[in-house]
Amino acid sequence: MAGPKEITPDVRWGLMDAALSVVSPRSAARRYAARVAISNLRRGYEAASRGRGTAGWKVGGTAADAEIAAAGATLRDRMRDLVRNNPIAAQAVQVLVNNIVGTGIRPRAATADPALNRQVDDLWRRWAARCDDHGHTDFHGVLCLAVREMIEGGEVFAVARYRRGAHARDLRLRIELREADHLDSARFDNRADGTRISQGIETDRDGRRVAYWMFPDHPGHNDPIVNHRLESVRLRAQDVAHLFERQRVQSRGVPWGTPAMRAIRDVDDWQTAELVRKKTEACLVGIVFGADEDQQSIAPVIEDGMGNRVEQFEPGLIAYARGGKDIKFNQPASTAGVYEWHRTQLHIIAAGFRVPYAMMTGDLSQANFSSTRAGLNEFRRMVEQIQWQTVIPMFCEPIWRWFIKEAQSQGLLPDGIEILAEWGPPKFESVNPLQDVQADLLEVRAGFSTLPQQIARRGYDPEEILTEWADFARKADAAGLVFDSDPRKVSKAGLVQTTDPTAPPSGDN
Repeated sequence: MAGPKEITPDVRWGLMDAALSVVSPRSAARRYAARVAISNLRRGYEAASRGRGTAGWKVGGTAADAEIAAAGATLRDRMRDLVRNNPIAAQAVQVLVNNIVGTGIRPRAATADPALNRQVDDLWRRWAARCDDHGHTDFHGVLCLAVREMIEGGEVFAVARYRRGAHARDLRLRIELREADHLDSARFDNRADGTRISQGIETDRDGRRVAYWMFPDHPGHNDPIVNHRLESVRLRAQDVAHLFERQRVQSRGVPWGTPAMRAIRDVDDWQTAELVRKKTEACLVGIVFGADEDQQSIAPVIEDGMGNRVEQFEPGLIAYARGGKDIKFNQPASTAGVYEWHRTQLHIIAAGFRVPYAMMTGDLSQANFSSTRAGLNEFRRMVEQIQWQTVIPMFCEPIWRWFIKEAQSQGLLPDGIEILAEWGPPKFESVNPLQDVQADLLEVRAGFSTLPQQIARRGYDPEEILTEWADFARKADAAGLVFDSDPRKVSKAGLVQTTDPTAPPSGDN
């Protein structure tokens, strides 16, 4: 019977180990164990190895809040500068806002009472039209600006304000947006009762947010006429909605384009340098050289009418050297691979912003129908994730709760009833509308979804659609009109239905 197979160790017993084991076996054992540990580390993650390839890779084990506290303000300022002055950054932000918000994320009451739902929806529409505390726009405009601030500045705050309306039945609730700069990030405290303040955010002993310390006026105001209030004020957390994307266990957000900021800046500098080089090469200059031994400089020398020497390059310039016998012109050099390099850098920037390259640049030369649709599918999944996991729970839902609470306190809605909302994000524009509509129709007919769900996906209220359809159908019947879009009287193939649409179905009808 064969014995156990001998296993050869990866770390061999060397001459130094053997010699040391004779003098001090314990030291030899420790030395050999250290060599084995080093060998195991080398067999681990290559990215964690230390050597010449990773010598300049400096990392730290700091928490997310510590990193944001140190770099958050600088990142916001730089991203805002890029959005103001760089068209690529501005377009990337606009594409994200267009797809996440679009024309608005619309709620509809979801209770068991249809009459109450209509009452709540009507009240919401009246309030949403004038909910902006600054009076500029409606709820959808406030939401659009909030998402833009989240993408560009990393975070934004919505503060509940209560103003007396023009009529007694007007809701007093108003929404005020504040940029991240309003938060007193320099306020820290650790109290005896267990509450803490970190970067202006106050939490209880369990880590739940209870208050925000914010400046009433923007610290960046430089108007000498305005009397700035630079002492932070405590606002209850239940009156503040904090919108930001959580990428780690963190308390604040960072601009979305942070991974692409260096790339944008480098491309900007490269474009400026390339433009200057081309302008310099475009200055066609002819220099007449001579054999004058007194001429000490090979630079072109020109004298004006006063006899003063002028040394400069201008388009079409011909510079004469004393005793000139020969003339030479500069030859502009051609640059190869500029377009390919630039497109590669724009792909990197698009990946940093999480935006498809074609949508950010408008360049569809390298795209076809299949690749465009596949890229849009992944982008839309990301957008839906942000809508349902960030924007709706962190911004829309708190404002809805403020709205319901204030309406109940003013007696405009019945008290003691929990009124939830179903949110309908804007629909995505279809790349192939016919196929998509056919797929939606098959889903409804197969029972995979309902007609109200399909209507809500397009950003409309199913109740409003049904009411509008019923009203229009009655008017069309009264006028004796039959439209091809009326499924009661016209079949899917466009043929007139001969059966009574109001009769109960029977047999093959």
